[in-house]
Amino acid sequence: MMMRVDMKVTTKSLRTRAREILDCVDRGEPVTITYRGKPRAKLTSIAQEKSSIERRSREMPVFGMWSDREDIPDVDLYVREIRKGRSSVD
Repeated sequence: MMMRVDMKVTTKSLRTRAREILDCVDRGEPVTITYRGKPRAKLTSIAQEKSSIERRSREMPVFGMWSDREDIPDVDLYVREIRKGRSSVD
């Protein structure tokens, strides 16, 4: 089995070779962006991220734990309402 190694690029390379780097991301290769030799960010495909989230939601019972609650049609709205008063953002 072959181990996949992330492509690493500098912030300067990201500016000058953006198209080439995005092509790698489109092929499903994660790209680590470094600044002064230290990893700062990771680029991944949106499609890959969505499939990863879907896989985690199937594997981990905590994701979707309220999916069978008929009394809570919109979980996001419910959680926002619970958090009101605790957050100064809303």
